[in-house]
Amino acid sequence: MTHPHAEATYRIVPFKDDMFAVEVLVPDTQPATVSAFSSESAAEAWIADHQRRVQSQMQVRRGFRGSTYRTR
Repeated sequence: MTHPHAEATYRIVPFKDDMFAVEVLVPDTQPATVSAFSSESAAEAWIADHQRRVQSQMQVRRGFRGSTYRTR
């Protein structure tokens, strides 16, 4: 099973009062908007961090795939 955001795409969009937002598009879902960022670079940093978190969570899930719980 993959993380729901593994195939997400991101787009930085203008937001009110000279701010920026990130539109997150996950296949087969409605777009979500994360706001508000004071600069495009702040929005880019959020995207990079979000992608790192998704990758990290996917690696943790893979580690449990082969595990089994046994009782005596």
